[in-house]
Amino acid sequence: MSFAHVIRSAFADNLERIREINRKYAAPRIEISPAVRVALLTLRIYLLVLVGLLVFKFYTIVAS
Repeated sequence: MSFAHVIRSAFADNLERIREINRKYAAPRIEISPAVRVALLTLRIYLLVLVGLLVFKFYTIVAS
């Protein structure tokens, strides 16, 4: 058994486990209220703004 075969089979096993987990949790089990949806959307926007600020800060430091 070659080293490449061992690596390939390890990745295939892990990939199958990930697919199994994705199938299990594909449909949500709880109902999300509108307030929770708004809060999650706000958090998502906030995180995108933070990432944007990090990228901007990195660019200004590298550019100067």
